[in-house]
Amino acid sequence: MSKITFSYSVVFGCFLALSQCVLADRLVQSAIQQAAPEKSLLLTISRAGKRLVAGGEQGVIIYSGDRALTWKQAEVPTSTLITSLNFFDKQTGWAVGHDGVILGTKDGGLSWQKRLDGAVINQLRVDALETEFNYQNSLGAVDADLLENLGYQLDDAKIAVEEGPSSPLLDIIFLDSLTGYAVGAYGLFLKTNDGGLSWVYEGYKLPNPDSLHLNRVIQTQAGHLLILGEAGLLIESLDNGGSWHKVELPYQGSLFSAVEADSLYLMGLRGTVLKRTRDELGSTVWNKIDIGSTATINDAIVVDDIAYLVGQGGALLQKQGEAFVPFQKRGLRSYSAVESVGQYLIVVGEGGVSRIDLNGGTD
Repeated sequence: MSKITFSYSVVFGCFLALSQCVLADRLVQSAIQQAAPEKSLLLTISRAGKRLVAGGEQGVIIYSGDRALTWKQAEVPTSTLITSLNFFDKQTGWAVGHDGVILGTKDGGLSWQKRLDGAVINQLRVDALETEFNYQNSLGAVDADLLENLGYQLDDAKIAVEEGPSSPLLDIIFLDSLTGYAVGAYGLFLKTNDGGLSWVYEGYKLPNPDSLHLNRVIQTQAGHLLILGEAGLLIESLDNGGSWHKVELPYQGSLFSAVEADSLYLMGLRGTVLKRTRDELGSTVWNKIDIGSTATINDAIVVDDIAYLVGQGGALLQKQGEAFVPFQKRGLRSYSAVESVGQYLIVVGEGGVSRIDLNGGTD
């Protein structure tokens, strides 16, 4: 049956459950090839060897092999918003997005295949939470608060199955060719141990009883894993995800990115930048850095030992000494993510791709 000859019953069903129909369309409809995809709304950019790959609205994923001078659009089987990209090597990469979609590539980002979507994730959540609830309930000395929280999460997961694959994934990382993590809204937390062939839901293992949004997952230079979330949520693992603990911060807003320069910095809403230091006793202390701006910081990168921050309203700052100062005159369009190639920052956002010369100027 073609889309033009839908039966009245199907049309009527869509009116009753319009959101589910729209979601289904996005998950099966390929990204439309655009005349200038590099000018689309783009949320993420990553490096696949010498190639740059960026993604954003309506499933658009683009790639460039000439230092971001020209771009081509990749073949993508869905038209969901792409929120994050990660490449384990120059050929093997991953993308996540709205509706719980996970895409994989084996050719450096030229073509993509769907590996998972929100409908499957919803059922993974139910199965995992039912198993954990039954296990905890079978214990002699049961933790009543834990059991109650698992029950709430299980109820929410069952409702999500009925509502459809609406929860977005917001970030993904692979630690090696087999082990990967994906995080998202409402405490979504997935793990794979077989290179993305199968995934398990492990959100209940995190110290996140309120199912706060998980915005970013990173690996520090020391090999620790950090999950950044809303309401000042910072979760750390010292053993590659074997166990997790919450890190207390002097900040209750959302965190979106982190970068390591002279220290580890966390960035978030309204110009929030937190720097990790040590006190006289060797304990970790987080100090807020005044960057002279209330622009939300979305991403950061270190180039030649200098940290650059990008964010809303065209915010672009450079670390100088102990301060972050504007690197160039702010534009009007927001920046979502940043990479670098040669003497250029490659920034993506509302206006698509921008090449910013570290010696001054914007292409």
